[in-house]
Amino acid sequence: MDAKLLLIVIDGVPYRNFRRLFGNLEGWVDSDAARVWKHRSVLPSISAPCYASLHTGVSPAVHECTGNHAVFRLKQADVFSQVRAAGGVTGAVAHSFWSAFFNRAPFDPVRDIEYDEPQSGSINHGRFHTMEGYGLANQMTPSDADLFATLTRLCTRFDLNYGIYHSCTLDSMGHRFFHDCQEMDDACAKMDQMLAPYIIKWRAAGYEVIVTADHGQDARGHHGGRDPLQQETALYYFGEADGPDPDTVIDQLQLAPTILSRLGAPIAATMQAPVFLT
Repeated sequence: MDAKLLLIVIDGVPYRNFRRLFGNLEGWVDSDAARVWKHRSVLPSISAPCYASLHTGVSPAVHECTGNHAVFRLKQADVFSQVRAAGGVTGAVAHSFWSAFFNRAPFDPVRDIEYDEPQSGSINHGRFHTMEGYGLANQMTPSDADLFATLTRLCTRFDLNYGIYHSCTLDSMGHRFFHDCQEMDDACAKMDQMLAPYIIKWRAAGYEVIVTADHGQDARGHHGGRDPLQQETALYYFGEADGPDPDTVIDQLQLAPTILSRLGAPIAATMQAPVFLT
């Protein structure tokens, strides 16, 4: 496998926050270095079900993760397994739910917080965090600057074909402060500034890059339902493929087959949504 792609999932960012507060991403759109679409999550628009759907291409009614309480090793084929079947190398810097869904469950922090397993049929190189003790008084989120560097280290050390990044910083900030406030404006601007230099590095290293979120959040910091603020986020694409018209809404179930198509990996029969990059 020669193709390379990174999926950057910034948890809990509503469409309007991406479009008004991420100046670097929007600047690349203005200069035609990136394209952006609206991205609509599955229902429920809760983190764990969205993670599962992003990578399996099936709805929560099918994969049966219905909330953050229901984390288990999924049965369906997923992006990691399909990339491995095609001979690609995979990596993840993400919340521990991703390891439990796509590698092994339950998550054992001593065994699973960091691993390099070249023969694995799913995630070869994993670096995970648990946010143990998370609450409004202490968000327990690692620095995104450190996590971006960690993903870049995996790319350079192991020559990943496919890597995923995921952090809950902005989701946690939204639950704590809601969205129309100075704290959230500042958090989004800082995230944009931390991410931007790494997009330059990743593109120079030959990676296509997708930046998106798992879901949005409403004005009270809630998500889970159908409200557009809860369900809709943005999707930015850096790469050479052609995409749909700017007003197209990308369904979350389209992500898995589209990523596999860009990498030249087989699309599982369970992934029925249409590819949106060609």
